[in-house]
Amino acid sequence: MMEFTGRWVFSGQPVRISVQDGVIASIHHVEEHDDTAGAWIAPGFWDLQVNGYQGYDYSGPDLDDRQMTAVMRLLAAAGTTHHVPTIVTSSNDRITRNVRVIRDARGRSAALEAAIPMIHLEGPYISGLDGHRGAHDPQYVRDPSYDEFTQWKEASGGLVRMVTLAPERKGALEFIERLSGEGIIVAVGHTAAEPSCVREAIAAGARLSTHLGNGSPAMLPRLSNFVWEQLAADELWAGIIADGFHLPPAVLRVFSRAKGLSRLVLVSDVAVCGGYPPGRYRWGQIEVEVYPDGHLGLAGTEYLAGAGHLLDRCVAQFARHSGHELSQVIALVTDNPARLLGVPGPGTLTPQTGAPADLVQFRWRQEAERLCIEHTVLGAAGLHVDAAE
Repeated sequence: MMEFTGRWVFSGQPVRISVQDGVIASIHHVEEHDDTAGAWIAPGFWDLQVNGYQGYDYSGPDLDDRQMTAVMRLLAAAGTTHHVPTIVTSSNDRITRNVRVIRDARGRSAALEAAIPMIHLEGPYISGLDGHRGAHDPQYVRDPSYDEFTQWKEASGGLVRMVTLAPERKGALEFIERLSGEGIIVAVGHTAAEPSCVREAIAAGARLSTHLGNGSPAMLPRLSNFVWEQLAADELWAGIIADGFHLPPAVLRVFSRAKGLSRLVLVSDVAVCGGYPPGRYRWGQIEVEVYPDGHLGLAGTEYLAGAGHLLDRCVAQFARHSGHELSQVIALVTDNPARLLGVPGPGTLTPQTGAPADLVQFRWRQEAERLCIEHTVLGAAGLHVDAAE
């Protein structure tokens, strides 16, 4: 029997939740006292963009069950119970292999099946231009191919359900229309599209902006560009990286006001070098600099190379700088991503007795750089991480 004691984040009501055999055994409303003061309880976090972490790489040549389980546990220590493996621009063979590995690993592990709802392909159908391309390997960037995508979809057992692409590429608009008709979430990202092309992509069925404001060069036309066009589109959800490095505080506030909290999700975009000590490391064909503050950059350039932090930092940074209540921010990593994916989500109500346990207990201060995660449990996965251990 495990007990979580603290304020339910969406109501502020102090509760004690008991968990046994992976399900919620009891819920009691309690009076404020020492073990509830400063502690919060929320649904486990959902991260829609995880490239890897601490040396484990979803796009790597040796991806296997052990690495995936390690990523799951490392993310859980930061409050994330569900994540979407993100495979970046690679060869056909590598993508085919790795989506199959993820499919088979889920089939062998109830924990991975519960933690991983789908696969996200970020590329290879993106812009090949420097800056727009980000840290993606230019030799594998290419135009969309429906036959190639179908190969990956079949190899994954239907798990590939999100694709990030640049709509200006040859054949991309027709490709978007076909994928969206199959229920695939098509996201605009790593693009150099003209505003008119962004509008055409939306009309074809694009539903999401991948890490809006990033995956672009440092300089853009002041008023007419693909960032403003996506921000203004009510049809598009927006994923943003709120780690304190990818978007300045003022941009976080503007994005949240313009897009609206109901269509916003926080993502980590964490990469294989995330969590490493400061230094330079090889990631495929590129060299990544890990800075003392934990953020990642393409060595010798002004560009970022994915992210080095997890959602525990993104939530705290967004709450600190956006002006929104903690409960509103937590919804951006719980209810919102589940709604976008079209899967059963946690909602905002206090969970019910008998429901599968999917919880995180943490402490938070307004000025803190990150949440202080204490316990994470995903009952369906048999997963319990005690951050103190």
